[in-house]
Amino acid sequence: MEREKNLPKTGPGKQPDNPPLYLFRSGKNRRSYEYLGLHKATRQGKACMVARVWAPHAREVSLVGNFCNWDKAKYPLQKIDDAVWEGYTDFVFEPYELYKFYIKTAQGKDTYKADPFARHTETRPGTASRWVELEGYQWHDGDWLRYKEENPHYERPVNIYEVHAGSWRKYADGSVFSYDKLGDELIPYVKDMGFTHIEFMPLTEYPYDGSWGYQVMGYFAPTSRYGEPQDFMRFVDRCHQAGIGVIMDWVPAHFPRDAAGLASFDGTPCYEYEDPRKGEHKEWGTLVFDYGKPEVQSFLMSSAVYWLKEYHIDGLRVDAVASMLYLDYNRRDGEWIPNKDGGKENLEAVAFLQALNEAAFAEAPHCMMIAEESTSWPLVSRPTYMGGLGFNYKWNMGWMNDMLRYMSMDPLFRSGNHDALTFSFFYAFSENFILPISHDEVVYGKGSLINKMPGDDKMKADQMRAFVSYMMAHPGKKLQFMGTEFAQKNEWNFEKELEWGLLQYPEHQQAQAFFKAVNHFYLSRPELWEIDFSWEGFEWISNDDYQQSVIAFRRKAKDGRELVAVCNFVPVQRENYCIGVPIRGTWAEVFTSDATAFGGGGVTNGSAIKTQDVPMHGCEQSVSLTLPGCSVFFLECVKKTPKRVRRTPAKKTASKTAAKAKPAAEAKPKAEKKPARGGKKQTGAKAPCHGGKEAARLPGGASPGVGRFFTHKH
Repeated sequence: MEREKNLPKTGPGKQPDNPPLYLFRSGKNRRSYEYLGLHKATRQGKACMVARVWAPHAREVSLVGNFCNWDKAKYPLQKIDDAVWEGYTDFVFEPYELYKFYIKTAQGKDTYKADPFARHTETRPGTASRWVELEGYQWHDGDWLRYKEENPHYERPVNIYEVHAGSWRKYADGSVFSYDKLGDELIPYVKDMGFTHIEFMPLTEYPYDGSWGYQVMGYFAPTSRYGEPQDFMRFVDRCHQAGIGVIMDWVPAHFPRDAAGLASFDGTPCYEYEDPRKGEHKEWGTLVFDYGKPEVQSFLMSSAVYWLKEYHIDGLRVDAVASMLYLDYNRRDGEWIPNKDGGKENLEAVAFLQALNEAAFAEAPHCMMIAEESTSWPLVSRPTYMGGLGFNYKWNMGWMNDMLRYMSMDPLFRSGNHDALTFSFFYAFSENFILPISHDEVVYGKGSLINKMPGDDKMKADQMRAFVSYMMAHPGKKLQFMGTEFAQKNEWNFEKELEWGLLQYPEHQQAQAFFKAVNHFYLSRPELWEIDFSWEGFEWISNDDYQQSVIAFRRKAKDGRELVAVCNFVPVQRENYCIGVPIRGTWAEVFTSDATAFGGGGVTNGSAIKTQDVPMHGCEQSVSLTLPGCSVFFLECVKKTPKRVRRTPAKKTASKTAAKAKPAAEAKPKAEKKPARGGKKQTGAKAPCHGGKEAARLPGGASPGVGRFFTHKH
């Protein structure tokens, strides 16, 4: 537990002998779960339970449950300052004992509330808290923790598999997998498919299945739908032993109105803003945390730290950050209150997010704090000392929206929308980005990823493979929602398992084979992830061939190795397409989305692509390629060939040389014939090269002004 020096000697929660309470009331207790809630204790030499709860306006509070036949008079709590109540039992709870807090509200109404700090809960539709101990679990992930410390994720591959635990797979009778069964099935699958992390949609306890976990009641309890708390610990432990990270969606933006939850906890707006213009999300039917209250700050901050520390979670994806940042989020004029400066920014939420991230990195320096933030708010993934929000990653929603819009177009119209393909590179290094194709994109009539693609089934599959290959080449870490990897066509339904039966069909087997191959290719190539957040890792070759919907660019590793990605986004095969390449010699095609094993046409450029001394795209040499329709492939230089230096013949005699010499001013250089822009010299019967124009250089491409990513050390 944190300790604070020179604590004030008077005032609420400021007793010098009670630092946890003081810190909780000050908004600085990162581990308030160690003090509030229900705990084992010793009183007058006898083992017992101690219960503490924040209920500033309650008239009466008591601990109730089966152990006292829910008698509210049996175990009353007393105020230990003007807001926090404390009480003791005369015995120790048995494991899984049910309990709640009875609260007589300020209005005299009797209510029964679940423990906000409960570590386990009754399975829905029950709403009671359960007593469990967590301290006995023995972790076996020391190697993983050391690996994380020695290998910062910024410079490692991050390819996330997003999962809804209740619908990934089910038993034949429709019942859900337990945490242990998920460990048996999900972990080896993710490992085999080449993903690096599993990201769970919220596992914090929630009452309503249809919320997918995004309406949280238990901020310290893994949902009992799939087992007990230590079962989930064991799942995380097994992931780490297999070399897989675990990320969890975490929801500090709002909470439900359920009677047993946080809403009007003591009969008054305790956790939520009092004014509905700040305290309600009408669209979601939920309430908004009051980020200006120190106790709410401690509560939420402690929840985040709890998952990082007690469950060894590797990262938190913070949901709906935009709704926290803006007072007018989904509100019309007159439905929101400006801040003290007259603006729409929620300054209290900004300060809280900064404090949250500082706490997270102080407690878990190697964690991932990921913002789902969809606006142009600056410096989301920059440290707080720079004025940033303090996250170390941000979902790139702009890229996602632009690319899904682009890919959903008829290819005939893509040439007129080329900016949707290239615009993301203008801001690609302004944040530490994750490129998400998430659950939100495969529900509510939006269509699955493969069904977003136009054309017949063959054309859809070609385009999906091209898009995913391009995504792997684009700077930024990656995320794919479950089911995408075998081309599930129907939208995701949380009530059913994924359509695994589709794998009996060749086209879905091929899709899965492609995802496995491209994932492992990504893992094996540092060029695609080692320098993800700086211009040093990326350079355009050609970005303006909009007429043919072709782009080409370079990705670079720290040791100087390079890959060239060539992307053709129309179903037209391009012959003799020329691009400049940075190295003279022999190049090889090392991966293509058009492989026959994936359902493609099998068109390849082979492993012996010779450069020609024809300058193009700012390079001294170029290659001629065949571009299969709707495809992406990668090139690597496999043999460098130094350019021959032409030697000047030796002169017979010095005297003759001197006699024939002319002043430098009289020397006339011989005119050099240059190849036509965008083409190369035609030799023999070889067809002319049909390459694109010279690339328009983006800021920092090959010039000063290189960006950098920021680690979060506090």
